[in-house]
Amino acid sequence: MFRSLRAAPARAGDRADGDDSTSIRTPPTRAVVLVTAAATVVTIVLGTVTGTAVLLLGLLVFLPAFAAALCTPRQTALVSAWVSVVVIVPVALSGERLADRVILALFAVGFGALAVYGSWLRTTREGALVRLRSTAAAMQRQILRPLPLLTDDVLVDGVYEPVQQDRLVGGDIYDVAATPWGTRVLMGDVQGKGLAAVGMAIDVVGAFREAAHREPTVTALVDSLEAAVVRHNGYAEQRSEPERFVTAVVLGVDAGAEAQLVTCGHIPPYLLHDGAVTAVGAGTAHAPLGLADLVAEPRTVSWFPFPAGATLLLCTDGLTEARSPAGTFYPLEAHLADRVDITAGRLTDALVDDVHAFTKGAQQDDLAVLAVRRSPHRVTVPGRSRSPA
Repeated sequence: MFRSLRAAPARAGDRADGDDSTSIRTPPTRAVVLVTAAATVVTIVLGTVTGTAVLLLGLLVFLPAFAAALCTPRQTALVSAWVSVVVIVPVALSGERLADRVILALFAVGFGALAVYGSWLRTTREGALVRLRSTAAAMQRQILRPLPLLTDDVLVDGVYEPVQQDRLVGGDIYDVAATPWGTRVLMGDVQGKGLAAVGMAIDVVGAFREAAHREPTVTALVDSLEAAVVRHNGYAEQRSEPERFVTAVVLGVDAGAEAQLVTCGHIPPYLLHDGAVTAVGAGTAHAPLGLADLVAEPRTVSWFPFPAGATLLLCTDGLTEARSPAGTFYPLEAHLADRVDITAGRLTDALVDDVHAFTKGAQQDDLAVLAVRRSPHRVTVPGRSRSPA
């Protein structure tokens, strides 16, 4: 059973002044009026001082172009109407040739109308992108559960950052399932990039959610994930797309003092406890999902102590293979040694902030980090016998 811990509330400032219900960010109308009035006053003062009022007023014609790039169509129309009046009236009363006055007046009106049309085109396209991004965000919430997650056995917190922020979902995957046999945790990384990798990620997460509640053992769960990857590759072959494999870690935690782990070509988890950092199951890695037929040995489960107060860190290579501008890899174990006693949420946030500083903000790959701790209300049973693997 899951219990929600926190939700990200919508900020009131995220919705700007606009002509529709989309969250396109535009300046408030009051600011637009003040800027337009200030530009007009400056132009008139300069024109009076220099004696070239008509020419300087003509420069105001370009003010609607800036409004079209930043404002709503209604605000742009307001700026265009004001500029047309301010330009046409002095020009009409000036001693310039009639043809020059007519051309400048038509130019002011025509340029203002084009600015309004350009603003309408921009806001229409931005509105479509906003709606598309909202749909993608809703899909992401269905594919990857919002963190943190609390089950009867563990508290899972973490950070997920796809390298392409506009896509919201990349090749890194994770999931948590509360089952009759305890809590199962998945962390994985799909080979490759692009929409094909996202499709594989969706299939693996879906297979995990279904098999985690059906299979009583962790190894049987991993076999189901293997079958899902093989099926997906079969469909990809029919579409002449390249086959892909998935590196993954599947963790099982129940009321016992030990936890179960199956590593499929993935980065081993790190156990933080009593001031020490230990790589768990580093020598028991199996073939990645989709490549089981290439090896003769079947996948087996590894047991390791997971006492209360310990933290288990799971991550993808977006963390371990992050490079500094000088080309050096991020020293994960060294940075973990300094943070063995902080909470799960603070641990993942601190690591992500640290790797961003290490790479100077140049993210090279999808980044997923999970910190798993036993639930604070769960009492472990040291003498509990192991379930069959």
